[in-house]
Amino acid sequence: MEKVKIGIIICNRYRNCGGGKCFRAARNHEGAFKIHEGKEIEIVGYTACGGCPGGNIEYVPAEMKKNGAQFIHFATGMIVGYPPCQNIRYFKKFIEEKYGIDVILGTHPIPENYYQTHMNLGTWESKIWQETIDSLSQDEALRKAYD
Repeated sequence: MEKVKIGIIICNRYRNCGGGKCFRAARNHEGAFKIHEGKEIEIVGYTACGGCPGGNIEYVPAEMKKNGAQFIHFATGMIVGYPPCQNIRYFKKFIEEKYGIDVILGTHPIPENYYQTHMNLGTWESKIWQETIDSLSQDEALRKAYD
């Protein structure tokens, strides 16, 4: 089986997160990891962004690349936090330009409780947010399984 190496960057607000939902989703090829279906996923780095405005974003991708990262996933927490990361698209563009590594927005499916709250708040009404959450929110049963 072909192997794909990825790094995961989480929001600093969740810096103490053990990564259970991200690792589960990677193992099961769920959420944003579905794009790697049919491949073995090896996680070669896992860290926080460094806090606003993302101090680690400038340096951490270099280490992940040295470890063979072919993709960097921004954790779902960067999308579902209150508020979602305001710099997420800039960080994506920066890493792709500077390091030549594709950045994927999201890891595990959006938990149902976050999904409902953000829908009620109108957080993701814009087309760009709808595109961002699409692969993370399509399946209600899966959202509930990640609650």
